[in-house]
Order: sequence, then C-alpha cells, then structure tokens
Amino acid sequence: MSFNPLRSLSPRSVLPAAAVLLVLAAGAAAHANRPDPFGDQVVSGASDASPVSAQSTGAEETDFKVGPGVEAYSRTSGERLWSYRREGATALHLALVGEDAVVVWDDGMVTAVNTTDHAVRWHRSVPGLSDWLRAEGEPGADDRTEEQRKQLMAERAADALHPSRDQVNDAFVTVVTPGLLMGFRERDGDLRFNSRPPAGCDFQPARTAETDDAVLVPRLCPPGSGAGSRQLPGGVMVFSLTDHGNFLNTGPDVVMRPLGGHRVSIEDGPVIGSWVYDTTLGSRETACGTAAVPFAAAQPACEK
Repeated sequence: MSFNPLRSLSPRSVLPAAAVLLVLAAGAAAHANRPDPFGDQVVSGASDASPVSAQSTGAEETDFKVGPGVEAYSRTSGERLWSYRREGATALHLALVGEDAVVVWDDGMVTAVNTTDHAVRWHRSVPGLSDWLRAEGEPGADDRTEEQRKQLMAERAADALHPSRDQVNDAFVTVVTPGLLMGFRERDGDLRFNSRPPAGCDFQPARTAETDDAVLVPRLCPPGSGAGSRQLPGGVMVFSLTDHGNFLNTGPDVVMRPLGGHRVSIEDGPVIGSWVYDTTLGSRETACGTAAVPFAAAQPACEK
C-alpha cells in the first residue's frame, strides 16, 4: 500500500497546529517582555536611553553615588554615565572589586554590576540582613528620626560588606551580620563559605577586618555561667577561599587594623599586647615574637 504524507494532514489537524504556533509565539513575546525578577534597571545618562547605549567607562575613571540606586559619573566631565536601580529597593553601600561594583540594598539583597558593560552579574539574598539593617525593635528604635534611621542603615551596610581582592585564587566578598556570615566568590556569586556564631554569641560586623585573601570576624559571647564552662568571651574566626574557620584566641575587646596585602595588626589589650597575623601563612608573624613568649612585656611590639 502506498502512503501519501499529505493525506495525514486533514483540515481539522492543521487548525490545532496553527493554534499551537500562536500560543508559542505569544509565550515567547510574554517571556521577552516580562519584568526582571529582581527589578533591575540599568540605563545610560539620558533618561530615555536604553541599557545598550550606556557609555562604557571603567571603574578607575568613574565616581559613584549611592542612593536610591547607583549613579556613575565621569571623573573628568562630571557627566552622568549610567545608573543602576532596583524597583522597590534602596542602595545603601557600594564596594569596588576590580571592574565590578558590589552593592548592599535595604531589602537584604547583595548584587554585583560590572562597571564597564553595566551587566548585573549576580544577586544574592542574605537571611537576616534586611532586619539588622533596619534595626526595628532594637532599644531606641522608636526614638530615631527618619534621617537617623537612614544614617544607621548606611553605616550598617558599610559594616556588613567586606571585599577581599585575592589575586592568587579568586576575589570574594563577605557579608557579616551579628547572626550570620556568608562569603561569595565575586566573579559569579558562588557561595563559598557560611557560618553562624555559637549559641548566645554574636559576630561583630563593625570590628571585622579584611585582607587581600581573608576576612577576620570577631565574636562576642557572654561569660560562662558554670565553673566547667569552656565558652570563651572573645575570639576571631578567619575565613578565606582555601581555609574556612581558622580561629584566633583573643579577648573580647580585640581591635584589628589591616596593614595592607595579607597582614593585619591584632591589638589584644595591655597583657597580650599587639602582634601581626599573616592571613596567607595562617599564622602570627615571627618578627613579633614567638609562641613561647606570650606576654607583651617580654616581646618586641609589631610595627604599625
């Protein structure tokens, strides 16, 4: 028996096929015109221009203004080059990592936008960040003016964001709140480490320090209630892309000052004194004394 393929398509079967094509076309159009799920809006200096026409200028040639979005201006002419906003959110703080600008928003989102091609690289939501930024329910919150509230949010956003410009492995950014820290690889936003403090303890974002290849996060814990309690009141947790969770035994009032590169000054009170920690080696610099000489009076002070 011969088979005629044309006879398999009756008028009734052609109509559903055409309807399917119309549905697919409508779906493609809806997909192309759907709003961005994160409310991203990147436009050039002119308000009626498209993102494609935004001028390409690197981070070194650009000044940035934060709030309510991110505004980029030419350092030479003062002309607005481009802007980045998210619908329903306010930008609070920005840090440059290479050619990318990493931005903290008031809704607890952290994003990275390239300053050259203006492409938004990634979005990451940090649990608890928005609540901590807003400080609602904290002592004195009801007495703050609107201006004081905005200032506190901006200060906390700056305290939370810690970039490490690692040239050997990968640059990364760490977001620190009292109850959580999260480290993201900067080039793609991949979560590389995260940690919560022990029960009853808090991380200290404002006292956190970063070097080129690590972030040092102090914690504060209540004194042990029992004679057998081993909970230390202080301590510093050290994180990098290659070493997650190194711990420095310090007092609760430790002060850390980055010295550039991979060195940070550790100032741990009048008894222990000051010393320098090398985050690449993961140890104290020997020039500041030895482990066998624990007290400041018996060892030379580190250069500052």
